[in-house]
Amino acid sequence: MADTLEIVLLLALPASGKSEVRKYLDKLSPEECRNDFHMGPTVQLDDFPYVHMMRRIDDELAELGQPRIFFKSPDKPFQFTEDWGTLIQLVNEDYQDLQSKQAYNPDSAAELLFDRFDAASKAAGATARLAGLDQATRAALSPKLEAEAREMLKEKQDNYPDTLEGKTLVIEFARGGPQGSQMPLPKCYGYRFSLGQLSPQLLKKATALYIWVTPEESRRKNEARADPDDPGSILHHGVPIDVMLGDYGCDDMDWLEENAQKPGTLTVEAHGKVYNIPVARFDNRVDKTSFIRNDADQWKQEEIDAIHNGLKGALDRLAQLAFKS
Repeated sequence: MADTLEIVLLLALPASGKSEVRKYLDKLSPEECRNDFHMGPTVQLDDFPYVHMMRRIDDELAELGQPRIFFKSPDKPFQFTEDWGTLIQLVNEDYQDLQSKQAYNPDSAAELLFDRFDAASKAAGATARLAGLDQATRAALSPKLEAEAREMLKEKQDNYPDTLEGKTLVIEFARGGPQGSQMPLPKCYGYRFSLGQLSPQLLKKATALYIWVTPEESRRKNEARADPDDPGSILHHGVPIDVMLGDYGCDDMDWLEENAQKPGTLTVEAHGKVYNIPVARFDNRVDKTSFIRNDADQWKQEEIDAIHNGLKGALDRLAQLAFKS
């Protein structure tokens, strides 16, 4: 459909409301999505499950007496900042698999996931660390993660639509940089780097909806939503404070918009080309989204109106920019 946004990158600092927006969109009828938000029924991708599995791998390696390979410690940032690109490379593969409805039936879902992590790491300029584990360690690690990896693979394949025609693909990820950083952010940090890791197939169709909160509000909401008993939850996971300050103490969205080649876009140089991605902001500095974490029968009409009208204004602007370009 010519007036339907094909790909929306849902970008924001942690706990800003991205996942709540996705949940809200998923509750709407196709008519509401199309008429109010210029979107078809949504198909959704998110890089957080991969972050969670990286931490799970590290935790199990530590239990085996082996060094962690992804994070400095359970509550610290990545050892190698190139892994921000590893996550995007996994999203690129998920998009390709959505298009082709790639079927996987591995003997070990954990081993498949390990191989995917290694391939994505190499594509992002990092090293293939799981391949470097000795045979005994890898043989002990795989069974510990098999059930979670199998469920993750099932959820991925259950998410395949019959077709992407007429639908809107929503891709969620958060990026930032150390608190107090000068702009532009150093290599591998922020949206400038991660957007440049997206595949050409995604970049040429992408638009971006930025959920706008301050870093201080992001930290407040992150603490409020964190459920230590549900660390893998999209809606209830918490980000450690050292990560919030070291990786998400600021972001580069203002800088990207101010330095774009065209007003209302994010300029991305990648794959030997320049892409100007239309961008609009949903202002969530006064919280319009946290209520979505409650059961739908507890939602109040004034809360629904606030998120609906705020999203409609932002997506109207985004559609105007996208269909004009």
